[in-house]
Amino acid sequence: MPRLVLLQGGQATPYEIGEAEFVLGRLPECDIQLQSSMVSRKHARVIRDGGNFVFEDLGSGNGTFVNGKRIEAPVALQHDDRIKVGPILLRFESDDPSAVSKPTLSETDAFNLDVTSDDASSTIMGAVGAAGTFGMLDAQPQAKLKAVLEISRAVVGTLDTEKLLPKVLDSLFEIFPHADRGCILLRDETSGRMVPRAIKHRRSTDDDSVKISRTSLQQVLENKQAILSADAASDSRFRASESISSLTIRSMMCVPLLSLAGEPLGVINIDTQNPLAQFKKDDLELMVTVAGQAALSYESARLMVSHVEKQKQDAEMDIARRVQHALLPDEMPQIPGYEFFATYEAAQAVGGDYYDIVMLRDGRIGIAFGDVAGKGVPASLVMSRLSSAVRNIIEYVSDAADAVTRLNNHMCAKAVEGRFVTFILALLDPKKNKLSVVNAGHMSPLIRRASGEVVEFDDSTVGVPLGVVEGFEYQAVERKLEPQDTIVIYTDGVSEAMNPNSELYTIERLQSFVHQSTLSPAGLGPAIREDVKQHAAGRPQNDDITMFVFGRV
Repeated sequence: MPRLVLLQGGQATPYEIGEAEFVLGRLPECDIQLQSSMVSRKHARVIRDGGNFVFEDLGSGNGTFVNGKRIEAPVALQHDDRIKVGPILLRFESDDPSAVSKPTLSETDAFNLDVTSDDASSTIMGAVGAAGTFGMLDAQPQAKLKAVLEISRAVVGTLDTEKLLPKVLDSLFEIFPHADRGCILLRDETSGRMVPRAIKHRRSTDDDSVKISRTSLQQVLENKQAILSADAASDSRFRASESISSLTIRSMMCVPLLSLAGEPLGVINIDTQNPLAQFKKDDLELMVTVAGQAALSYESARLMVSHVEKQKQDAEMDIARRVQHALLPDEMPQIPGYEFFATYEAAQAVGGDYYDIVMLRDGRIGIAFGDVAGKGVPASLVMSRLSSAVRNIIEYVSDAADAVTRLNNHMCAKAVEGRFVTFILALLDPKKNKLSVVNAGHMSPLIRRASGEVVEFDDSTVGVPLGVVEGFEYQAVERKLEPQDTIVIYTDGVSEAMNPNSELYTIERLQSFVHQSTLSPAGLGPAIREDVKQHAAGRPQNDDITMFVFGRV
């Protein structure tokens, strides 16, 4: 059903338009009662004519505005039209929101804040530099210290920035007892726009709107200066400025909130409509001090919230790390005549490398080894999916090539773009000393013979990575393992480990190390890992490091 949404006090209150005539005004019998002295008793109405809605001013004293223009005659309403009745804002929502493509009202509308355009020099009667956290402490030191203590007491222990900012305004109203209205605007990190985050009025019967001169706001942000307007509405320089006359501000102070780096986080604006209690330059200097403490409190609260959130994320990542490690084998097989070794070290809390050992029903051993493209959380999620799929397939598919083909089809279904997996599946028959290997886009395993010679599988047998081409048919390579034959399977985190000079470990160095070693598989794996660490010389890992070494002894 069509409705008018009342935007007031930071809240949006909807009123459905169910009658042919829908009246807005100050009287209790109006369909929407608006509590403001600037709203007439019966101010305006909505007339419903079938599916059309017309908005009409009822001869109000302060006028009615639709989309920023004062209406003199009835106007047809469209979805998302902005309506202003006196100082109060509303939004019209039709039955068909898709019919009209208009930008929705910002948070400025919900807070009932007007940023008005005016003459280039309007309202600015004096300025004070806001450099430094607390302004000029040599002036009014007693008053400034009292103000800083007042703000500190008000916000101590407050980590919620949404609760902290209203407390800052409450303290300002204590420090400046003649202040009538105040607001705090902060810069939105995404859009860069100034967004109102807190508004306060001394008297509940006051006009609910707060108005700020656009010129003043721009000067405060661009020059990082606190500015003062003393009795702007009656100053001769502003007689020709219609916007200044409509502001009815007798005195206003606008001060930047500066970060520790000296950049504007936002502004604090307070004003008074009492012509006998205008703000002075001393008040402006005091306001700069207060703003410095308020900015410091806000940044401290924000950093503390960020720290708490980071601790929570670290705890969750630690849980994810333990879950991922739980997917890896707890121990290596104990097979007479064979030795096995595996190592897994993620560059981050979690990673995308993977290995597993599955004892098959016919006595063979399934060795799965993979490397997901990328690292971190996205890669770890793909790794978890791969782990589950491997277990579900190779326990029931006896042929290695057929198993990898099925695994590839599974990974292609609902594949995430760019998250392919290089993968090796080896089926070892320890009774016959035979090995069947399928390579899906991974680096060829190294085979060290008893003589020390290091060979690799033929590149022509390497298929595409998993998750790239659905229906691809892989082929297995059969090999008989002789005594002292050792197989080394590794990820590029080994061969591409870098030292402080950004020099790679390289495949050639790995091949040379394997060639020169006389260690058994259980000793060769740790020796390679130690050699990689010595090469890195303390440089942090840039990729996950995983190895699987096995062979006959």
